[in-house]
Amino acid sequence: MVRTVRTNHLFHQGQHLLVAVSGGPDSMALLSLLDCLRSNWSLTLTAVHCNYGLRGSESEDDQEFVRARCTERNIPLHVQRFHVLDRRKPSSLQAVARDLRYQAFAEIAEQCGANRIALGHTADDQVETILLWLLRGTGLTGLSGIPPFRDNIIIRPLYETGRQEILTYLQDAGLLFREDSSNAKPLYLRNRIRHELVPILNRLAPASRGAFCRLADICREDDRYVEHQAATLFSSAVKWEPGGGWAIDRGLLLDVPRALQRRGIRNLLRKSLNQPYTFGLRTIDRVIGIAAKGKSGSRLDVIGGHVMVNDRQLRFVPHSERIMSYDLQQPAILEHRMTVPGTLMWPGTGQRLHVQLEACRQAPAPPERNQIVVDADRVSQPLIVRRWSPGDRFQPCGMHGHSKKVQDFFTDLKIPRTVRSRIPLIVAPEGIVWVVGYRQDQRWLPTAQTERCLVFTAEDLSLKEGTE
Repeated sequence: MVRTVRTNHLFHQGQHLLVAVSGGPDSMALLSLLDCLRSNWSLTLTAVHCNYGLRGSESEDDQEFVRARCTERNIPLHVQRFHVLDRRKPSSLQAVARDLRYQAFAEIAEQCGANRIALGHTADDQVETILLWLLRGTGLTGLSGIPPFRDNIIIRPLYETGRQEILTYLQDAGLLFREDSSNAKPLYLRNRIRHELVPILNRLAPASRGAFCRLADICREDDRYVEHQAATLFSSAVKWEPGGGWAIDRGLLLDVPRALQRRGIRNLLRKSLNQPYTFGLRTIDRVIGIAAKGKSGSRLDVIGGHVMVNDRQLRFVPHSERIMSYDLQQPAILEHRMTVPGTLMWPGTGQRLHVQLEACRQAPAPPERNQIVVDADRVSQPLIVRRWSPGDRFQPCGMHGHSKKVQDFFTDLKIPRTVRSRIPLIVAPEGIVWVVGYRQDQRWLPTAQTERCLVFTAEDLSLKEGTE
């Protein structure tokens, strides 16, 4: 591990490291090894453990195990508990958990003044990640796998260490660790890769792990070069606009190689939204397609906004910016962020929308046309108020768990097209919460176990079903 740290300049003497500790073999080995270096390297160590509560008593036992090991080593521990919806698909659940813990790591590192966040990913994790991306049809970025150093703060000191080496170290040192039962379930694609595909590769080519790790290193360097070329080209060609929008000359965009077109458009969309969205190849190619063949006034909806073309330019307008629609029947409406508690005016209807956090001391009243109640611990923030978009789906109350497109919902109610785009939707990261004035999503209804509620109220309703 020391060689990996020094070769990749992961951390230096005298620094403060925040160590992510799940209780599994990798993280326990990482904590032990860093503790061994603590004195000679003058390191300050702080540990963080994330408890998602998805495995009941097993999750609680993991937490107490980590707490005991940190106490033995005199290492301060931060425990972060999350409410993760177990109704999500497994892949989505893992993605949500990952985003939550990385956000928590960053916040705790800032609070305690840590210079680095140390994670316990190993060379075997690298192989599984590359194979996972390969099965999804990835490019250079996916083949680059897990970097040893990311964002100038996240480090992976066990990046070149195999899982078997970790287990041998723990056994020789007499160190205990926890086994996560979910790691053995074939429910997750990564687990199937680990238990089914990797053993086959190891039999066919015993040195495959090293080959995959070299592949990642090579692709990472190539990826950096292409990234640099795209950044250099687009930095001078793009005109940034107020609100995070941008515009680029269509001819210039189409004159560069396809690889740079894709890379440039992907990065511009990410930067304008200030989010690490992974825009798929299909979306990126649709954007390039509208730049190449779209008539002036054409528009394409993408995550977070719209891509539009005129005679000379390709232009991206985020939802947060007021736009002049090319369809005169679609009014210009903003996307708003709703704070809790908070009140905002929705310009499309003149409604005043209000949200309040309250304790649920009794069974909530049935949903009303102008007020709903949801379980506060099952929806997260930010809450967004926006108009509907093609593809929006929700589970309307009264449909016994069946989902429905918002567009079809409006059609069934005979709501005119000129009215639909003015109706506000309150949306959480987990999905649509309320088609305001019409129907709430039943997934977030309070239950007998609900302790905290969000009460949403809409005042001065001006839109009626089937009328303007």
